[in-house]
Amino acid sequence: MAIKPQVRWPIADESTPDLVLEKFAPEQTYKTRVYSALKHAITNMDIYSTNEATWLDERQLSERLGISRTPVREAIAMLEQQGFVKSMPRRGIIVLRKTKREVIEMIQAWAALEGMAARLVTLKAKDSEIAKLRPLFDEFGETHKPADYLSEYSSANIRFHQTVVQLAGSQVLAEMTENLLLHVRGIRQITIGRDDRASQSIVEHRAIIEALEKRDTELAERLSRDHTLNLADYVEQHSEGLFD
Repeated sequence: MAIKPQVRWPIADESTPDLVLEKFAPEQTYKTRVYSALKHAITNMDIYSTNEATWLDERQLSERLGISRTPVREAIAMLEQQGFVKSMPRRGIIVLRKTKREVIEMIQAWAALEGMAARLVTLKAKDSEIAKLRPLFDEFGETHKPADYLSEYSSANIRFHQTVVQLAGSQVLAEMTENLLLHVRGIRQITIGRDDRASQSIVEHRAIIEALEKRDTELAERLSRDHTLNLADYVEQHSEGLFD
């Protein structure tokens, strides 16, 4: 009787030598959660309304969050890589304020990306999705002017820009715009209340929405890009007291 050759099945490491998987560690989950919490808190700070530095203390952060200092330290390292904070030896962690030039360049990059987002919305988004934009500003009018309700309008403004990017359906674009928007939102919140910019802003927003609803691709892209570039121009010309 012939002896059949023994079949040797490849083990996982041999068949997929480049695939290295490690078990999830609880510490990694904490790090991600701490990172998100700190990032949200930092980007909501009004750091441009004063010239004084804003400092964070690692020990106090860990105590307030009720966790060990390790995930806090790791989250701080991630935020430092993204330019939100900087660790200063023997002094603590300082929340970074961008220079005027850095802010302008970020806004310009954001304008290009958001213009592309508007283009993609006209090509890919459903009518029901685009319809989410107009209600963001429905409450504002002659009896509820943006200039008189700046906090509310500023929140609606941020949601508008975030929604446009979301409706574009591009994960890469969303990731690229996220940190840019977070870095410049403090400047946007301050400047929106100057020179009645809020009144002009809502007019521009509604024009963008109309172009998106009509799926006028070229117009939507141009209006969206120019709307954001207007902020860059304003910062260039009227940024007294905002930067060191």
